[in-house]
Amino acid sequence: MKKFVIGDIHGGLKALVQVLNKIKFTSDDTLIFLGDYVDGWSESPAVLDYLIELQKRQKCIFIRGNHDELVLDWLTENNQNIDKSLWYQHGGEATVLSYQYIDNETKAKHIVFLKSLQNYHLDENNRLYLHAGFSNLKGVAHEHFKPLFYWDRTLWEMAMALDRNLSSESIYYPKRLKIYHEIFIGHTPVTYINEEVPVNFANVWNVDTGAAFKGKLTIMDVVSKEFEQSDPLPDLYPNEKGRN
Repeated sequence: MKKFVIGDIHGGLKALVQVLNKIKFTSDDTLIFLGDYVDGWSESPAVLDYLIELQKRQKCIFIRGNHDELVLDWLTENNQNIDKSLWYQHGGEATVLSYQYIDNETKAKHIVFLKSLQNYHLDENNRLYLHAGFSNLKGVAHEHFKPLFYWDRTLWEMAMALDRNLSSESIYYPKRLKIYHEIFIGHTPVTYINEEVPVNFANVWNVDTGAAFKGKLTIMDVVSKEFEQSDPLPDLYPNEKGRN
């Protein structure tokens, strides 16, 4: 039984279908999605439809991303949490346009799905999966500020900045990194540091390879770290800008 982790999709259904077709997984395997299924390319509703159907025949774990929370707020008219002008600039406009012809029954299904997302998942091998990060030194179960699970960037910045020669036994080694065997995140594209494939610092793996922008979508085996990628999203959606 294998586990595969999938980075941020951002409305790119074509990329999602590509990467799932590239790997050989069985009904015994688990697909772990790290969130941000929406906002960016034009197929956000279709991505949600696809995932809703996929979980009927495949074991899936769906993590909540910050954009998923924003779209849920918009669909449920919980607008006090949305700065619409800012959201539009970061992929929200494409989502709003893509919902123009979506019926209320389908919207209701999407709301149920978005409400069902998990803030994090911890597997039997002490591997943690979440969209962004956490702040509590005792771990995710003790986090006081739940939105950090899908908004935080300090976990990734800390892992990147950590002296590679610092022993994990040192009193200066970050306590957050000692709790879990491995941590898998998305949220902050590795393209920001000029990388195109999953990146590892300390015990943190970032699987967001920039699908929202000019990058690719990635699916990775959590044990072997072997991965497959889609075509660059602008090639799949040549008449769109995504979040570029």
